[in-house]
Amino acid sequence: MIDLPALNIRYFDDQVTQRLHSEGTPRILILYGSLRKRSFSRFAAEEAGLLLTAMGAEVKTFNPSGLPLPDDAPETHSKVMELRELVRWCDGMIWSSPERHGAMSSVMKAQIDWIPLSEGAVRPSQGKTLAIMQVCGGSQSFNAVNQMRILGRWMRMFTIPNQSSVAKAWQEFNDDGRMKPSPYYDRIVDVVEELFKITLIMKNHSEYLSDRYSERKENHQALSARVNQAKI
Repeated sequence: MIDLPALNIRYFDDQVTQRLHSEGTPRILILYGSLRKRSFSRFAAEEAGLLLTAMGAEVKTFNPSGLPLPDDAPETHSKVMELRELVRWCDGMIWSSPERHGAMSSVMKAQIDWIPLSEGAVRPSQGKTLAIMQVCGGSQSFNAVNQMRILGRWMRMFTIPNQSSVAKAWQEFNDDGRMKPSPYYDRIVDVVEELFKITLIMKNHSEYLSDRYSERKENHQALSARVNQAKI
């Protein structure tokens, strides 16, 4: 059994796959934006991961420690290759960032910047679902999630409408890093359920739903030549 002390299991829908008559298992990649030992963005991401696992998803979390700054290492760097492989693997993602100086963290942005918009004729993030979350040191803010929503659109992902912003995160987690019962926790449950449902619905149709007329006009060779042009 997964330990979910803040969850009222009576109201938790862990039968989504059956209700939507889906046999697929959603594969969700979690990225978080802080390297601190007591990282509240990681704690929030881990709570989301446990909820997704309880619902039946396959969850993997990328540890950004050791990931070089964008363009400060070759694409063959082991951490870059690990991140990109996970992006290819997943059906959807969760991005969880602290807000620093009114913006997402550099750790969060660096991970997104290492995800290529295209790899030859393949767009690894296109058509995948995305949920966004942030934690705040003070009063509730939405700067980081607003920025991540823009980036999700730029990466051609389907970002779900719901989102989470945890105010004064330092008082929302116990000494073990588990989130306390609160409306902030309930919102994370809402976000996770919505991501799971939409990912299930889109899982077998994302390629068709993200298919574009302009790209169909180009043959495979022309498309590859265009997207492989020298990087700016």
